[in-house]
Amino acid sequence: MDAAHRLTLPTITFDAAGVGVATPAGTRVILEPTTLTLTEQRIGVIGANGSGKSTLARLVNGLVAATTGRVLVDGVDVARHGSAVRRTVGFVFTDPAAQLVMPTCLEDVELSLRRREKDARRRHQLALAVLQRHDLGDHADASVHTLSGGQKQLLALAGVLAVDPAIVVADEPTTLLDLANTRRVADLLLGLDQQLVLVTHDLDLARRCDRVLVVEDARVRFDGPAEAAVDDYLASVAR
Repeated sequence: MDAAHRLTLPTITFDAAGVGVATPAGTRVILEPTTLTLTEQRIGVIGANGSGKSTLARLVNGLVAATTGRVLVDGVDVARHGSAVRRTVGFVFTDPAAQLVMPTCLEDVELSLRRREKDARRRHQLALAVLQRHDLGDHADASVHTLSGGQKQLLALAGVLAVDPAIVVADEPTTLLDLANTRRVADLLLGLDQQLVLVTHDLDLARRCDRVLVVEDARVRFDGPAEAAVDDYLASVAR
């Protein structure tokens, strides 16, 4: 990552109008009226299943498009300029199968680099370097289907990080992993220079963030330091 990204983190803004999506029955609110300005490096998002935390994360790069309200990334409206935003916001899914689309590990990373590097030979070299950096160099020509669950998630991450996004949004990236791979993927994500938006059920990971949002019933019910947010969430579950 270049020095500019390290010195100045992006700003993610949710306006106060609420966010909705169009349905045949009309507009359905998926995020209640909320004002958020996210500037911290590591932002956690926690909450129960179905609370709206994944929706909030997907609004950041336009996987969910708002028809009311606005979501901005460094002042750029995600709904209006989704392609431009997605060039600066990388997204990591819970299941890496959702983003591993090429037959081999090398080809998958090369696909991520296709817009950034037009020269095929140079793209090949860059992809090999990315795999080496993530301890996948020995699997360059291996089928993605032969990888372990942890290796698949690392490969998915490698493809996202290969293009050096300013923001990485990770939607429960450790849910399908064993303990060792959870720690490995978490350490990689939480050690990034980039701004990280981490949706997680793992409260230990949430505690490692700089700021944590607790989402409940399509609204942010708590927003603050990690320990306070986790305590609030645990108290709400105990009620």
